[in-house]
Amino acid sequence: MAEKVAKLGVSREKDFMYYVKDGGVWKVQRKQPGVPKGRPEKVADGGFEMDTNYIYFVDRDGDVARAKRAVGGQKRKKTARAAKRKTSSRKPAKKKKATKAKGSKKKAGKAKGKKRR
Repeated sequence: MAEKVAKLGVSREKDFMYYVKDGGVWKVQRKQPGVPKGRPEKVADGGFEMDTNYIYFVDRDGDVARAKRAVGGQKRKKTARAAKRKTSSRKPAKKKKATKAKGSKKKAGKAKGKKRR
């Protein structure tokens, strides 16, 4: 699915994230709690022109590869749950009348659970 653009053979380190920008490979330290944000550092120059219809990345071999960009997203399969929800027609719930029970009057002046200062 992906095609190689430049064979660079970049050796990767575990604590760094690698990305392609302006035809070169850059690395930046991964985010970690309590550690300040790292500064990007250029690792290698690929010497190629980037096309906006493709996404560029560093593959397992340390080479730059590209894949066709999915513009507009990909259509998803309908799940059984979503199909069931869509087909079932919901009836509006009936409102119940509020009835007062005998002796349920609140005493005026006392708020339940709150202290006044």
